[in-house]
Order: sequence, then C-alpha cells, then structure tokens
Amino acid sequence: MAEKKREKAVVISQKEIAPGIFDMHLGTKEIAGFSAPGQFLSLYCKDGSRLLPRPISICGINREGKSLRLVYRVAGKGTEEFSRMKPGDEFFVTGPLGNGFPLKEKKAFIVGGGIGIPPMLELSKALNCEKQIILGFRDQLFLTEDFKPYGNVYIATEDGSAGTRGNVVDAIKENGLCADIIYACGPLPMLRALKEYAKEHEIECYVSLEERMACGIGACLSCVCKSEGRDAHTNVNNKRICKEGPVFLAQEVEF
Repeated sequence: MAEKKREKAVVISQKEIAPGIFDMHLGTKEIAGFSAPGQFLSLYCKDGSRLLPRPISICGINREGKSLRLVYRVAGKGTEEFSRMKPGDEFFVTGPLGNGFPLKEKKAFIVGGGIGIPPMLELSKALNCEKQIILGFRDQLFLTEDFKPYGNVYIATEDGSAGTRGNVVDAIKENGLCADIIYACGPLPMLRALKEYAKEHEIECYVSLEERMACGIGACLSCVCKSEGRDAHTNVNNKRICKEGPVFLAQEVEF
C-alpha cells in the first residue's frame, strides 16, 4: 500500500450528474501523485459533530494537475454536506487508502454496479489490455460516456430501459463476451454472481468490497470480512476491508 497523507484539499468543481449522485474534482498537494486505481480517500466533515470520516472511492487521477475526481452518492448527513460544497471550499482528507487493483495485461472484464461504477473508470484508463466494460444500473445511467474511450461498453438495467434487461452477468451472456480476468466493484449480490461465474469458467477475479468503515486505517476492525487465510493482525480468518482491501482476489474472501 502506498504512503498515505492527511492534507487540506480544495474543491475545484462539483456538479450533480444524476439524482443524488455528485461529481467532485479536488485539488491536492501530494495525494494525487501516488494514488492508484481502486484506492479511496477518507473525507472529513467541517461539522464537528461528525467525527468519523466518510470513505469515497477514487474515480479519476490527474497526477500532473495534482487533482482527484470523486463520484459519490448522497447517503447521509456527511455526504450531503459534501454535496453542498462549492469551488474554493476546503476540507481535510486522508489518502490514498487501501490496496488497489493489480494491473495485468490480460483480456479483461471491467464490471461496475451502481455506485461501484466510479472506481472502475480510472482502472479502465490504466489497464493496457483488451477491455470489455460492463456497467449495471437500477435505472438512471451515469458516467457511461466517460468509459467509451477505453473499451467496448455494455449496459445492464434492472428495468430494461437501456442495454440488457437484468444484471451484469446477463449482459455478459447475452453479448457472448469472454475474458481471462475480471475486475469488479458493486453491490454484494453482483459480486457473488461474478465470483460464481469466474469459478465456473476458471477466470481470475478481483473484487472491490464496499463496506461501512470507521477509522479507514485498519485499527477499529469495523469493516472485517471472512477470509480463507488467517489475518496476521487478528490471527483469525478475517480481512480488514480498509487495510488489506478493498480489492481482494475473489477466492480469498467470503461475502
């Protein structure tokens, strides 16, 4: 895991790109310079009554411009506070946190579901391989155009309003897609289906797990998941999503 920093970031721009989903660009002093696809930031509210930071995945990295892109859903008072911020506003962040995706040169499925879609964008840029990008939505689409320069994009929607009616595995099957590796982030039912698909087809599979976090640095053990091997920190079959993850080889963890 790369070195982490706590610093004051400044809002460069922000807009709502879908109902309740915001696209924020943040200027940083150092964090953007050593961030990687699949890592996340801890964002601290200005409201002192909200002591715990909010973890948000990194959607885009501009190392030369020293900025990061975050696309997030308003899910509570903390993220609602962030959504009201304007260009020039400053607040503290810590990052980059967690371990990102391994960048392998294999024909890949890049799969995102819901608010698990944003972290897959920087991965799509970083991978040097043939990419098939499968995005799953309940109904409202977002970021689909951003992915198109980096690979063929396939869409699945629960209501059938765009692309395949159903889930991302349905889209893979309907379009006759194949790959040698899967990278995925999204809700647990989607990740379970992809883990089973990967096992059935003997495909290497990496998943980014979403979980409520408190400290974000592995100290509080609030975000553990069951694992095949013993964790050196706890000496039990657990992994800390914020520390050993959020990206895991699918077969190494239970979810």
